[in-house]
Formats: sequence, C-alpha cells, structure tokens
Amino acid sequence: MDQAGEKGAANRRAYLRIEGVTKRFDDTLAVDEVSLEIGEREIFALLGSSGCGKTTLLRMMAGLETPDAGRIVLDGENLAEVPAHRRPTNMMFQSYALFPHMTVEANVAFGLWQERPRLTRAEVEARVAEMLDLVQMQRYARRKPHELSGGQQQRVALARSLAKEPKLLLLDEPLAALDKKIRQRTQLELVNLIERVGVTCILVTHDQEEAMTMAGRIGVMNEGRLLQVGTPGEIYETPDCRFTAEFIGEANLFHGRVADGALAGADFPAAIVLPPEAGLAEGDEAWVSVRPERVSLSRAGAASAGVSEPADCNAATGEVADIAYLGSHSVYHVRLANGRIVIASVPSVHWGDAPPPTWGDVLRVAWFAPDGVVLTR
Repeated sequence: MDQAGEKGAANRRAYLRIEGVTKRFDDTLAVDEVSLEIGEREIFALLGSSGCGKTTLLRMMAGLETPDAGRIVLDGENLAEVPAHRRPTNMMFQSYALFPHMTVEANVAFGLWQERPRLTRAEVEARVAEMLDLVQMQRYARRKPHELSGGQQQRVALARSLAKEPKLLLLDEPLAALDKKIRQRTQLELVNLIERVGVTCILVTHDQEEAMTMAGRIGVMNEGRLLQVGTPGEIYETPDCRFTAEFIGEANLFHGRVADGALAGADFPAAIVLPPEAGLAEGDEAWVSVRPERVSLSRAGAASAGVSEPADCNAATGEVADIAYLGSHSVYHVRLANGRIVIASVPSVHWGDAPPPTWGDVLRVAWFAPDGVVLTR
C-alpha cells in the first residue's frame, strides 16, 4: 500500500473495535486479551506463525468461534448479539471452499439467494455480473471450479465474498494455495480490488512479504498476544521486541548489559556503542537489533592506516563462513573470532569491478550506533 493509503488509514475513525478478547480451548490460551482498533476501509494484516491465535481471532469476528471474554464491535454494533449468518461480514477461506458442482456464476450467486428480504432474480443476476466484471471473470461464468486455475478460483472466491456487500471482509491465508510468482502478482491485484470496492478488510497470514505488500498496518501476534501494531515500515525499521525483530526479516541480535553507556558482554569483540536515544540506565539488560542491510562490509586492511574509527561505529573482523547469492544482492555470514556470526546484505554492485569476497576471506563488518534498535523485551 502506498504512503498516502497508510496515512489515510491512520486518520480513519475506529470502525472495528476488538476489546480485551480472550479465547481458550481446554487448557490452551489461544487468544490472550487482544485489543485493537481498525479504521473504516483499512486493509489490516494479522501476522504470525502457525498457532499464534490469528485465525482464531478472525473466526471470532466471523462468528465461527465465541469469545470467552471481551467484545467485538463493528460500526457501533456488538457482534456478540448477532449470529454468524446474520453478521455483516464475509470470510474467504484458504481453500476457497467453492462448490465443485456449481458454475462460477452459481457460486457467486449462492449467498445472494439466502438474503432476507429475498432479492429478485434480476437483482441477483445484476450483482453477479457486477462482481464477475470486477474480478475479470465474466467469460468464465459457465465454467466449473475444476476448469479454472488456482488464481482464477481465488478471484471467484473473492467475488462471492464481496457479492453480499459486507461491512467487513475476512481473508484467511487467501493466497497460500498459489505458487510464488502468481502470488506476488495477485497480491497487488487483490489490494486494488479491495480498495475499489471500499470494504474494510482483515487479512490473516504467516507470510511477512504478503502482509507488508498488502496491508496499511500490521499486527504481529505470538502465543495469543498482540505484540506490536504499526505500518510495514514501523514494524520492520523499529521493532519493539525481540520476537518482532527476528520474525520480520533477518536481524543480528546482540544481548548484554549497559556498562559505561555501552552494551557489554554482547558476543562482540568490544562493548557495543548504543544510539543516543537509548535511554537505558547502568546495569540494564538489553538487546541491540541490527538489520543485515545496515551492516557494511569491506576487505580487512582496506581502510587507510592510522585512521581512527568514528566514535559511534561498531566494527570487527571475521571470516566469510557462508554466502547466498540472490542476484541483486548477496547475503554474507561472517564468523567473528569468538564464533559469533554476523549477517550482512550487500548489493552486488558494491564490489565494483573487483571479484566479490568468497568463502574464507577476512572482512571487516561495521555499523553505526543509530542503525541499531535497542530492545528491552
């Protein structure tokens, strides 16, 4: 989503309010006092690994599960008082759940025939035509699901979900069944369709790239708790806990205690210089997270002799232990003298015309203090 979309989402009123929602299954606490506000027409992603509670939370919004505590309020209406089949929500499942014996148009029309008061045949046909036009599936209207590709089935499922004009669209791993190339293309298509319709949307996914591409804001979940909410940029650049730092992308994480204003005992050859705004007291336990692209690499000994390091630079030398060549950039795993691995992501053009370093080469790794994020949990 573009920056304008992110800014707009932040300024919208709270259209959906999740207030202290908790859900247990026997002795398992699946959702632990989650509170969240989502704006009207916002695309919001719940991101986390399998079993973190994100799908359970989604199912409670849909009415397929009942909270043990807390409330879910949509556009001022407490959904606890509304049965699942009467809720102004629609859920698109990972499997798409299309009826195999029905045509595309019959699948899209199915929910419309259940509406009360009843719609006329002309109204249903007009709505179906509108939805198929929206997802560009008009010419496949008479086909059965098994005659469609995975991407086409996904479009039909979306058309069916939007046909009843829900106030809230719930997507449960909607692109998981697609291969990588089709998934990447479909992500942006899906966002454009949702924005054209103007429906509020909650997306559940374990794929961080999908969440960051599609959503204006992301909520990171782990073990039933909502750990951090923010834009994709905020979640990646300024994680507020170790789980988020490690779950979203790669991170070099150094642990230690504050001594003389630096982080000591952090598996690094010297105490790590902290950013000025760290705000930690002497003896505090902390972690410093450094993204691989923030770590610079140079050939050991390439710096001019007698030139001292900047005061806010953390630097050491190590041996290349592994390399992943990814075309536009390479990821280097550099083993320091104490055995600690530091990961650095380097653009392929970084080495110029010289051959890039290879396994066993000695390199200097470095980052400036402001490029590290200080974490206390």
